[in-house]
Amino acid sequence: MTTNVHAYAAPAAHAPLERTTVPRRAVGEHDVLIEIKYAGICHSDIHQAKNGWGEGIFPMVPGHEIAGIVTEVGSGVTRHKAGDRVGVGCFVDSCRQCEYCLQGLEQYCTQGMTGTYNALGKDGEPTYGGYSTHIVVDENYTLRIPEGLPLDTAAPLLCAGITLYSPLAHWKAGPGKNVAIVGLGGLGHMGVKIAHALGAEVTVLSQSLRKQEDGFRLGADHFHATGDPETFEKLAGTFDLIVSTVSAPLDLGAYLGLLRTDGALVNVGAPEEPVSLNLFSVIGGRKTLAGSMIGGIAETQEMLDFCAEHGLGAEIELIRADQINEAYERVLKSDVRYRFVIDAATI
Repeated sequence: MTTNVHAYAAPAAHAPLERTTVPRRAVGEHDVLIEIKYAGICHSDIHQAKNGWGEGIFPMVPGHEIAGIVTEVGSGVTRHKAGDRVGVGCFVDSCRQCEYCLQGLEQYCTQGMTGTYNALGKDGEPTYGGYSTHIVVDENYTLRIPEGLPLDTAAPLLCAGITLYSPLAHWKAGPGKNVAIVGLGGLGHMGVKIAHALGAEVTVLSQSLRKQEDGFRLGADHFHATGDPETFEKLAGTFDLIVSTVSAPLDLGAYLGLLRTDGALVNVGAPEEPVSLNLFSVIGGRKTLAGSMIGGIAETQEMLDFCAEHGLGAEIELIRADQINEAYERVLKSDVRYRFVIDAATI
């Protein structure tokens, strides 16, 4: 039997979010019922609520940075129990059978992962995300949040944290590696923290020096303004790895010029419009232009454990649910340091 829970939803594309109720399925054999405590606001929530990445499913309850407490488990659940601190990230199901699912790379499922919101589940019903009081999720897609992580600062790790951890781990950021993070926002600030904890030499590339003090506090060794043309001359051929977190189009050729031979420019920010590239930018220096999307369940758990071990949580501004629309406007103006998190008790 389904249960209706309170939530904040966009009734249509570009419409302000409003308080409503949405159905949650009955707790099945392998499901957990989670009382949501905190939900982060990700820029991708705004993209999707405004149909920026294609036609959305409305009403839409965004939110895929979810932290809460298990209140009920199905009869076959073995991974979690009532009272556990858990998180839910960007997807809540996948085919479980393709080569990528079997490798723990569920985010690249050949059938397509089932998004935590703005997707259709295997039952054909829309999924609703974390801007709500409760959610029912299969135990295999529910993460354990270690005791060392406060739930409010842990919530953004379920997207922002893993989105940066996965490429940094895959391209082996660590001692002896020179790593640049482009953009010091909700994603970028976690990239700085994680790359520093991995032992890399870390540079922030930001439009201006306005956030320089923050960059150093978060673990950066160097900070440069990309608005200064001399930056690209001075840093040419410097980096082993550049991770771009910005969702605006970049001059990819200019950034590729900052790489050493065999270096990689990895994009985790996704502009809504196409970008152009002169291929000589990658041919010279055998450089890689790549992308990366969140992480699988096992890697996300690895990230949470790593963050707990190193005391890494997001820098957050806690808001009430009735401030969501204002928060969206502030995100679009880059007026947040560095992640809005909704107190679900106010929904």
